[in-house]
This record gives sequence, C-alpha cells and structure tokens, in this order.
Amino acid sequence: MAWGALGHYAVAYVATNFVTSSTKSYMQDLLGDTTTDYLASVAAWADSYRYTSAGKFSEPFHFIDAHDSPPSSCGVSYSRDCGSSGCIVSAISNYTSRLLTTSLSKSERQIAAKMLIHFLGDIGQPLHCENLDVGGNDISVTYSGSSTNLHSVWDTAIPEEIAGGSTMSVAKTWAADLTEEIKSGSYKSSAAQWISGLSITNGQSSALTWASESNAQVCTVVMPDGVDALQSEDLSGSYTTAATPTVNLQIAKQGYRLAKWLDAIVAAL
Repeated sequence: MAWGALGHYAVAYVATNFVTSSTKSYMQDLLGDTTTDYLASVAAWADSYRYTSAGKFSEPFHFIDAHDSPPSSCGVSYSRDCGSSGCIVSAISNYTSRLLTTSLSKSERQIAAKMLIHFLGDIGQPLHCENLDVGGNDISVTYSGSSTNLHSVWDTAIPEEIAGGSTMSVAKTWAADLTEEIKSGSYKSSAAQWISGLSITNGQSSALTWASESNAQVCTVVMPDGVDALQSEDLSGSYTTAATPTVNLQIAKQGYRLAKWLDAIVAAL
C-alpha cells in the first residue's frame, strides 16, 4: 500500500484544507459523508478493494514500473512503463473521465472518486514509480532493528516516524502542519508550480508529470548510493532524517494537487 493508510489520510486531509466550498459539498454528497473526514475516510479504500475478487483488476493501477537504472539513471516512459493492463497514469486519466461522466450511476462515480483520492496519493510515493526489485519490495533492509523491505519503509515506517503515529487524528495534525507550510511557510512560493499545467482533460499528461517527479527521487533520495548501501545500515537513523523533507514535500504536493484536481472536476460538471 503506497504510503500505508497514514500517508493516504494525510494527503486527503491536506486536500480537504484547500478545496472550494462547491467541491466540498459535491464530494460530501457523492461520498455520503458530511464530516470533515469525507476524503480521508475513503482514502485507503482502493488498497482494500484491490484484494477482493471484484477489485483484483485494479492492482496494476497503483503504480507505474519505470524500467530505468537507479541510481545512475531515473526516468519514466509511458509507452515503455505502463503495462497492457494499465498503470497509475492511465488510471488517473480514466477515473477522472468517469467522474466527469454524469450519465454513470452515483455508485460508479463514487468508486471513481475513491480511486482518484487514492491514486493521487500513490503517485507521490517514489517507489510506486519504479520497477527495480518490484518497487523496492524485494530489497531487504533493517528499520529500528527489525527486518523489513525498502518499499515498506517508504510506505509506512518513515511517515509514521515523521507524524508520530498511524491514526487518522495523527494524520490530520500532520496535514495541518503541511497546510500551514503551503499557505504561509516554506512551500508557499512553490505551490503554484505544483499545479502548473494541471489539466483534467489531459489527465495522462498531468499524471505522467507527477510520476516523473516522484521517480526522480529514487535516484536522488531513495537510493542515491545504490542498493548495497541501504543494506549496510539501519534506515531508522540518518537515512530517515535525510528522507523526511522529501516525504513531507510529496504528501503536501499530492494533497494540494488532489484539491485542485477535484476542484477542476466539480467546476466542469
């Protein structure tokens, strides 16, 4: 699960803090939830759905397998890396179109919304935009003295270390801090650039841009010195310290992008 539940909650809460009142009303009605948790409460749904018989088809939609060569070379190619069953880039484009299609039933559009809320979080996790060793799942590492894998470290261990827990309330607090950074802190000057070129009518292009940004972090932050270096230290120390700014940035970016993506969809309906 990209980011684990905590990261998905946090992306959703950041988005909640930036959507327009029209988007809030529309999404609360569509999702049948009038609380402030209306996005966060469904943010991890797609990860459960993929393991059901009905949702098995959606498994490839959570990632794009960049066939690059980190740490020497990173890069995403849609034609090369998006498989015949689809990928996260095509899924974002497809479910955006479905949410815009008012002739679909409410339940179908509800599923589309849940998928988008989840996938706009997934695409910010660098190892969901990387093929090497199954996106790091097959890279054995140590974290806080326990054996795990690199993908899990980025999904769960580092976010929980940053936020100080794993619950929705912890995610809400984390998101509030990131929201302040976007509104008036270190992210304020760059937030507009995060949504530059955003186009719900060309969802594939926007999603590919985001995937490429995330993938670049594989070479510069996730494994800058290669796989062997990761296996020679406990990643709960200096590695987590070095990764923390990137994890915060990716959560903030995708939460802000999710808000503006949903705003654009609702404005077009």
